[in-house]
Amino acid sequence: MMQKLKDFAHGALVPVLVLILWEACSRAGLFSAVVMPAPSAVAAKWWAYLLPAQEQEAGQSYLAWLLSGELLHDAYSSLYRVIAGFVIGAGLALPLGLLMGANTRIYALFNPLVQILRPIPPIAYIPLAILWFGLGNPPSFFLIAIGAFFPVLMNTIAGVRQVDGIYLRAARNLGVGQWTMFTRVILPAATPYILAGVRIGIGTAFIVVIVSEMIAVNDGLGFRILEAREFMWSDKIIAGMITIGLLGLAIDTAVSRLNNHLLRWHRGLEH
Repeated sequence: MMQKLKDFAHGALVPVLVLILWEACSRAGLFSAVVMPAPSAVAAKWWAYLLPAQEQEAGQSYLAWLLSGELLHDAYSSLYRVIAGFVIGAGLALPLGLLMGANTRIYALFNPLVQILRPIPPIAYIPLAILWFGLGNPPSFFLIAIGAFFPVLMNTIAGVRQVDGIYLRAARNLGVGQWTMFTRVILPAATPYILAGVRIGIGTAFIVVIVSEMIAVNDGLGFRILEAREFMWSDKIIAGMITIGLLGLAIDTAVSRLNNHLLRWHRGLEH
C-alpha cells in the first residue's frame, strides 16, 4: 500500500508543479484570463459544468437530479460513442486479422487494400460519413470504427505471423490438428499483440470521437468544446479537455489491468 502511495505521489509531482506555476503566472498577470484562465478558474468552471443546471423538480429523485448535469451527460454521450464504435471496429478487425495472419493466401488477397486504406486518417472520411449516414451517432460510429479498426487489425496480423516456429513444430510433432493448433498455440501466443492493438485502438477512438462530435452531433465533450470556443469560454474548453483526459486515463488503466490479468501466464505469474 505504501509503495502504491509513493508511486502515486511520484507520478503526481510534475502535474502539481505545473499547476502551481500556471496559477502563479496567471495571478501575476502574465496570461490573459480570456486566453489562458487560471487553474482555479478552470476548476470552478468544471464544477459548475458538473452540477445540475436547473433546480430539482417536484417529484424528481435527488439522484436523478444530481446526475442531470451537463458534464455527466456529455461524458456519457462521448463514452457511449467510443465504446460502440470501438466494438464495431475491433469486432471486424479481429477475425480478419486472425485469418490474414494464419493464411498466406488471404493475406496476399487483402493486404494491398489494407495498405492503401491504412494511411488515410479517419478525419478524411468525415465528408463521406455525413453523406452516407447524415448527422447524429451513425457517422460518429463509422469514424470511430475506422480509427479502431487498423490498430487492432495490424497488431493481430503481426501477432499471428510472429508466433515462434518452435511452438508450431512442437505441436505438429505431437500430431495436433489445424483447429487445435490455432486455438491452443497460435491464438494464445498472439494474445499480447492483440491486446496491445486493443489498447492503441481505444486511444485512437478517443481522438476520433472528439473530432466527430465537433461535426455531426449536438452533444458530447467535443461538441461542448466547440460550442465554448464560439463564446470564447477558455475555462470551459480546458475543463472539457481535462475531462477527456480523465476518461481516457480511466479506460486505459482498466484495459492495462485487464491485460496484466489475462497475460499472467505470459509473464510467468500463473501458479
